[in-house]
Amino acid sequence: MTGRQSRILLAKLLNHGNSNTTRAPPWQHCIRQVSTKRICVSNMFLPSYKCPPAKDVTKCKSLQLMLNAGLIQSAGPGTFHFLPLALRSLEKLIKLIDSTMGEIGAQKIAMPCLTKAELWKTSGRWDTMGAELFRLSDRHGGEYCLGPTHEEAITSLIGAEKSLSYKHLPLRLYQTTTKFRDEMTPKFGLLRGREFYMKDMYTFDSTEAQAMETYNAVCVAYETLFRRLGVACLKAVGDTGSIGGSVSHEYHFIAETGEDKVFHCSKCGLSKNKEVIDSDKPPCPEGLSATDCPIEHHHAIEVGHTFNLGTKYSQVFDASYVDPSGKHRTLEMGCYGLGVSRILAACIEVLSKGSEVRWPRLIAPYQVCIVPPKAGSKEEQGIQIAESLYDDISQLPGFRGEVVIDDRYDKTIGHRRKDANIIGYPYVIVVGKKALQQEHLFELHSTNIGNSNFVNMGELVQKLTTESAEL
Repeated sequence: MTGRQSRILLAKLLNHGNSNTTRAPPWQHCIRQVSTKRICVSNMFLPSYKCPPAKDVTKCKSLQLMLNAGLIQSAGPGTFHFLPLALRSLEKLIKLIDSTMGEIGAQKIAMPCLTKAELWKTSGRWDTMGAELFRLSDRHGGEYCLGPTHEEAITSLIGAEKSLSYKHLPLRLYQTTTKFRDEMTPKFGLLRGREFYMKDMYTFDSTEAQAMETYNAVCVAYETLFRRLGVACLKAVGDTGSIGGSVSHEYHFIAETGEDKVFHCSKCGLSKNKEVIDSDKPPCPEGLSATDCPIEHHHAIEVGHTFNLGTKYSQVFDASYVDPSGKHRTLEMGCYGLGVSRILAACIEVLSKGSEVRWPRLIAPYQVCIVPPKAGSKEEQGIQIAESLYDDISQLPGFRGEVVIDDRYDKTIGHRRKDANIIGYPYVIVVGKKALQQEHLFELHSTNIGNSNFVNMGELVQKLTTESAEL
């Protein structure tokens, strides 16, 4: 939609909002007529499941909220069904990640979750990964694993390309797929499961210096992603672990539920995971006193990890490129992970309050929930106004397909508004008795900032379009 088209639409909506006319068909007929095109709460699959007071649930806010709001349901230890609202949010997050990766020239691929044991034995990780690696055999006795990560698979793929030219570098390939890890004690819902969504990127460069340029570019991209989500993220030096490499950083959301401990100082810039220090507290890198360098430690949830791998895998799998002189040279590698389903839960863990889910606006399942009057109430005529409002807001830039209407007309406004708050729609618009005045007034609740006020149609459109443009 062009700027001119947006202005014309805005003028039309403002004029419509000041009109005191009503539409021809009665609201009962209107519901039957448009029920297939409007997104209605009555049609949503929202199981009325309330989580039991289990220790794992009560200690993890995001798990309790996601279960109670009908976003996920347990399928077994460490595995979950993503129900419609959660899946919609997950898909938005993946789309945001795709956009961010595209800005640094990354190309998306998809590799099998089922990986041959031969590759893992070649790298040596078949033995070193231990019990966390899901292993299985096919009917012919072939050995496989369900990949928790894909360094072996991608390097084998690139190694098979013997004519890869230096002109094709840097090469940045990523995927967002289901990963598996046989956790001994899966807990905290999506924060530590056996099956999870992960974005894993693998990069190939000609020299160490260029590999570090790629590394820094990805780090900036990650910081951009978390800034767009609006969640504070702490970058810390991390352990290379079983993946290996010479340089490693982790990205954390600060939360009491977090199983990592991160030391951080806002003055000197120190930021390290406890796993990489030998003492109880790291010294200030600038030699400042404890007073001048107030190093703090936080519980945190790791949501991303970056590794500069060097030639650890490319040498093993003979992954090389042809340089300008025609010689084959070993590729420099990096790998970069984002726990996609973990980010989803961690955002809820950090942002939510009480019994109500709070989302980053960019990935909320829907942006607006409209709550009409109850059928048979004195304000019953407001139902038609609510439906007209739905149609009008759906025409605004950025709101097509982002509006739901709670058409459970047998329930009170208070009941439905409470349900909307539990799910956490960024905007809840109540159509009550003031909407029947000559100038329609709507009760607008801005959920994420916790305020509400009455607005006319012009003010409502202005607020929605302005805040949408700021995202």
